Amino acid sequence: MKEKKYVIQKSPFIVPTDDGKVIKEHFGLASDGNANISIAHMVAPPGWSEPFQTPEFDEYTFIIKGKKQFIINDETIILEAGQSIKVEKNTRLQYSNPFTEPCEYIAICLPAFCINSVNREDL
Repeated sequence: MKEKKYVIQKSPFIVPTDDGKVIKEHFGLASDGNANISIAHMVAPPGWSEPFQTPEFDEYTFIIKGKKQFIINDETIILEAGQSIKVEKNTRLQYSNPFTEPCEYIAICLPAFCINSVNREDL
């Protein structure tokens, strides 16, 4: 029998949140134990924000719908649908959606997202 060379994710891990953000991790530590990469589909509600943080991983973000605001080393950047960004590891930043519409996006972290490697300023 030939070995399968692919994995189809039909039931991503839904990360529990208390801020209205929806996080569905398709591949990564929480969903399949992969420490090398995280791929998550997210929806940030209007008015959502996270504290400043300095992740120990590179993060790629692709905006599907809406807008998302990034403050990266005191520079404010707003991405819209169809745009993407790579933020290098060990960069201080804040993510938010100060807009009136939800923001739907894909986030990819290399290596995989781990809460212990985020370094949030509120903790």
